[in-house]
Amino acid sequence: MMARNTALLFHLLTVAAVSAALTSCGVRDSAPDSYNKPWHSIANAVPKSEPRSRYGNPASYEQFGKRYHVLPSSKGFVQEGVASWYGAKFHGERTSSGEKYDMYAMTAAHKTLPLPTYVEVINKDNGRRAIVRVNDRGPFHDDRIIDLSYAAATKLGVAKTGTANVRIRALQPGENPSQGAVGASNTATTPDGKVYVQVAAFSSEEKAFAMLKKLREANFSDSRIHVDSKKGKLLYRVRIGPLPSADVAKKLLTQLQEIKQNNAKIVSYN
Repeated sequence: MMARNTALLFHLLTVAAVSAALTSCGVRDSAPDSYNKPWHSIANAVPKSEPRSRYGNPASYEQFGKRYHVLPSSKGFVQEGVASWYGAKFHGERTSSGEKYDMYAMTAAHKTLPLPTYVEVINKDNGRRAIVRVNDRGPFHDDRIIDLSYAAATKLGVAKTGTANVRIRALQPGENPSQGAVGASNTATTPDGKVYVQVAAFSSEEKAFAMLKKLREANFSDSRIHVDSKKGKLLYRVRIGPLPSADVAKKLLTQLQEIKQNNAKIVSYN
């Protein structure tokens, strides 16, 4: 009888932990009142060997009428989609793993990855990279694949935009992130032999995001922000591409001139 009661209690606690987190993930709530840490100074989570969490790892669970199956392993896991974030509203609440949610830690929520799993997140919209520790479940929106803590969202530039197109890759202890910086400098690397059209370069991140928004509203959907470090200062280059050829880039320059972007130029990397 005692063994049965213990098993039942464990099941109920697991369900409670998952349910508490389910309501938190996928909701864009408020940012903390006084968080002004520069994004490039926010340290990444460091992958290490950890046992599976006692809570939050059932074989499967159901939410909003849909069943999710927790993966037996995170090895080789890669996914692309939309990231969102959750913040002050749930700070201190219990996550699916049973830990308290800390919006200042580099953590995240995912529907099916084992808890915990370390994940590299690349913001495809601006080139920023970060490493987070997945310790929660969600977001339960069909168009979103990961919910970031406020700190992680700040590092990746998602806190300002609300959502972003991302690529995530599970990391094993000792495994290196993708080629390209994850830290403060050179946060976007350009693949060899690629052609881009650079529309503008700014020392202000705000101005770069404003330009990015303007271009996307004009249907230049491949617009990106590439961040470089120049003499110790960050430079935000707004570019379109990579493009298949210089001829395509020239046609793009003509289209940009039609919306008064006369300073755009073709750039290539060999």
